[in-house]
Amino acid sequence: GCGDCGVQSNCVAIEPEETLLGRKRRINQSVCNKDFSCVKGLCPSFVTVTGGTLRKGAAAVTSAEPATSLPLPQLPRLDDGYSIMVAGIGGNGVVTVGAILGMAAHIADLGVTVLDLSGLAQRNGPVTSHVRLTASTEIGHAPRIPEGSADLVIGCDLVVAAGGENIAKLARERTQVVYNRFVAPTSGFASNPDLDFGPDRLAAAMADRVGEQAMSGLDATRIALAQLGDAIGANMLLVGHAWQKGLIPLPLEALEQAIRLNGAAVDLNLAAFRLGRVAAVDPAAPARWLADRQAEAGQAPSLDDMIAARAQLLTDFDGPALAARYRAMVERVAATEQGLAGHRGDLTRAVAVGYAKALYYKDEYEVARLFTDGTLQRRLAETFDGDLKLRFNLAPPVFSRRGADGRERKREFGPWVLTAFRLLAAMRPLRGGLFDLFGKTAHRRTERALAGEYEQLAERLLTITTSDNLAEVARLAGAYEHVKGYGVVKEGKLAEVRAQVAEGLAALEQDRE
Repeated sequence: GCGDCGVQSNCVAIEPEETLLGRKRRINQSVCNKDFSCVKGLCPSFVTVTGGTLRKGAAAVTSAEPATSLPLPQLPRLDDGYSIMVAGIGGNGVVTVGAILGMAAHIADLGVTVLDLSGLAQRNGPVTSHVRLTASTEIGHAPRIPEGSADLVIGCDLVVAAGGENIAKLARERTQVVYNRFVAPTSGFASNPDLDFGPDRLAAAMADRVGEQAMSGLDATRIALAQLGDAIGANMLLVGHAWQKGLIPLPLEALEQAIRLNGAAVDLNLAAFRLGRVAAVDPAAPARWLADRQAEAGQAPSLDDMIAARAQLLTDFDGPALAARYRAMVERVAATEQGLAGHRGDLTRAVAVGYAKALYYKDEYEVARLFTDGTLQRRLAETFDGDLKLRFNLAPPVFSRRGADGRERKREFGPWVLTAFRLLAAMRPLRGGLFDLFGKTAHRRTERALAGEYEQLAERLLTITTSDNLAEVARLAGAYEHVKGYGVVKEGKLAEVRAQVAEGLAALEQDRE
């Protein structure tokens, strides 16, 4: 979760994945541009897969009611024209949506202009498509939608849709908004790995302009991945949802013919369009489609679940004694907070996360265990079909040279390394002992010492904690959560955290005097 891969690549295909153990990263295979610059990140988790193809899910509507029998909506009238703005990021099919809507208008013998606007970046930059429809083929309007004149906004990406210039197109009692609740990473994610990716703040900004009743959000990206196996289907899913809600004044036959004429991923786009229609008719359908994706359902984990997950991780890492040591500290802090505030809260959560981070580290034995515990094989099977060949991108500290920037240089290793991983995983009892060949480096000694360092901090904080300074104590106790990464990346973050904690402790103790 350190985000160094994003720093190296600045790529939006690196997406956050929220888990009980905090935010991790995953590669969105649907939008990856295959330049592989992310591999330079100091992390051993990058596996290069060749010889296979992306697995596609069953492109079938999973509603009890077949798509062909869905009711037809009443479409808007075109007496005064109709303006649709499609907003998203480059490379994800925004221009394609505009082209399909424009072609459908031509098929229906309507007047239409389509204006595509992109930023400096053709890929991953903001892109909007202005589609303006008239009942007559005689065009008497400018192709760009004026301020306050959008009748429908299809927000394929909320960050773009809620941007200053685009949000100005919205108007209360006129504009309807259909948007994707999935927020794609921005370039800011590279410099701030803990960036908030919740859709609520962005959606609220748009709702202030149009009213809550005009907003319709859908987990389009997650539905497309779950039902179609490809995130690219999200945009057409939103189009289907908007059409079924009676917000696009184009005949069904014209839209489906335009999708076929476009010629790209026809079956996927038709299925996505139908899924969007079903979601409009059956609002409970999206929850059923995503029922098996608990980590992505948006539910914040409970404190007990967070503690249990970390205790289990520590058990797998180094045995039950380490997990018992962890629980004892967390329970002691929880009792203190209960006495001061009447409940467990931010301080207990901060220690539960920060102390686990100090106790746990991914040395060679742990990396080997994680690569051979079945997770890699399961995710490969979920993502790819065919005869796969694997290459592992690693920088073993004992064997890797450092460049002028102090970073270890990564090299590719063939699939034979899995055999070495199995052997290393079995050698975990050597960790920290006399025969630990990997534990002699200064970096490993620092990692092993972090547990004691954190325990000293916790003892010091408990002596100065009061009901008035609980929030600041929790902030300092949770600071070690940000000690992430490998090699020089982790060392840099540790130095930052130590400086923040020292400054905060000095301020707290000064307040006591």
